[in-house]
Amino acid sequence: MTTASGRPFHQLRVTEVVAETAEACSLVFAVPPGLESAFAYQPGQFLTLRIPSERSGSVARCYSLCSSPHTGDALTVTVKQTPDGYASRWIADNVGPGTVLDVLPPAGMFVPSSLDDDFLLLAAGSGITPVMSILKSVLAAGTGRVVLVYANRDERSVIFGRALRDLAAAAGPRLLVVHWLDVLQGLPTGERLLPLLRPFRAFQIYASGPDAFLSVVRAAAREAGVPPRGVRVERFLSLQHNPFDAPEPVTAGVAATLEVTLDAQTRTLDWPAGRRMLDVLIDGGLDPPFSCREGICGACACTLASGQVEMAGNEVLDDADLAGGLILACQSVALTPEVSVSYD
Repeated sequence: MTTASGRPFHQLRVTEVVAETAEACSLVFAVPPGLESAFAYQPGQFLTLRIPSERSGSVARCYSLCSSPHTGDALTVTVKQTPDGYASRWIADNVGPGTVLDVLPPAGMFVPSSLDDDFLLLAAGSGITPVMSILKSVLAAGTGRVVLVYANRDERSVIFGRALRDLAAAAGPRLLVVHWLDVLQGLPTGERLLPLLRPFRAFQIYASGPDAFLSVVRAAAREAGVPPRGVRVERFLSLQHNPFDAPEPVTAGVAATLEVTLDAQTRTLDWPAGRRMLDVLIDGGLDPPFSCREGICGACACTLASGQVEMAGNEVLDDADLAGGLILACQSVALTPEVSVSYD
């Protein structure tokens, strides 16, 4: 099956719903025979689920995988209910063993390049989900040490509390788990996090959670002397456009010739004015990576080799990424008559 935008999706059956806390649950999926490659994933990635809606037909939400591809885990995402979260409430009220959901293949850039490095992982609330996938993968398939700093309101809000205790007991000196509870220590600030971050500033630093938490992590990292690109972050943002629906039209840009290198092959395509690059590639019969279509997940990132484009939105590429030539195909329209990009 394919979405209205041409992206293949599949129906997966939920085999188990695990209550993690009063507000969070994990959905365990069965991957049918023949779809193993479609749902192969890397630690830190997410799935996009289609949730029925009486108002709009459906909405789409991205939920991070807490499972690890290196431990034999079943494909599992974790969902935390939010006060105004329609999709998370629908899942809590309606999803059980046997429920079938439409699911896009894994995507996301919050992925370590190596599991053999030492890692400082910082998470707040449900931000633990992709961090848990990375943590388990490093311990199972890597050689490095892991320090986890995990912030929550109180002890009852801690997701994966028992699993973290079991992992720490089994890993010994390779894993240090530090819990930060707001009711005891107050809200995290850059100044308060600095003593926890400074001893591990040479580690690979990954942070996941609300924007306010990521801001204080960045502040502490700057104070500790961590380079600007030294902290990889995963932001949890709601999709404004449903990737299962047809993309919204764009009127900016000029007509161009697009040269693209993808899967070790180079093709030249006509790029009509106002069309986003991703749609041009799909219409040309290519199979580029993408997921959210909103400039949030980074799955469609490629390198601009020549020419100029304009991106309608960008929530994932930082200044260093942009300086290195990275662009988002789902957001880009042509500004010059000739554009060349590469995915390789």
